[in-house]
Amino acid sequence: MKLKPIVNEEPELNVIPLVDVILLLLIFFMVTTTFVDEARIKVQLPQAGAEPEPNQQRDPIEVTVTSSGEFRVNGKTLLNTSPNTLSAAVAKVAGKARDVPVTIRGDANATHQSVTTAMDVVARLGFRKINIATVNEASLKDRGRS
Repeated sequence: MKLKPIVNEEPELNVIPLVDVILLLLIFFMVTTTFVDEARIKVQLPQAGAEPEPNQQRDPIEVTVTSSGEFRVNGKTLLNTSPNTLSAAVAKVAGKARDVPVTIRGDANATHQSVTTAMDVVARLGFRKINIATVNEASLKDRGRS
């Protein structure tokens, strides 16, 4: 009996059908995908004008808190440190306008309570544009050298 020798053939992996299936799936998902507009953010950019708006022509109100806890409104020292006095002074300077920006400047040695009181008084009067003034560290270093 004559036996044939066993030939070990290595199996081939045909990837062409796999690539076809992947391309079909890719096309299917591209066609069926809906693009949702929910993730967009609406931004209103400011418009430049030739003349400033009437409400911007008013000077901002500046409330200063000194290291001893005294209040100054636009540079004028108040009689006492009462919140009622501060409220009356700011209301007098502002008049009926509540859209004027208010800047609160606190001395480095002022107590946190004094600055918080000034912020509370201004907010209770109805002002919504409240700024806290800060000092640039570079300007502090320049002052120390002179």
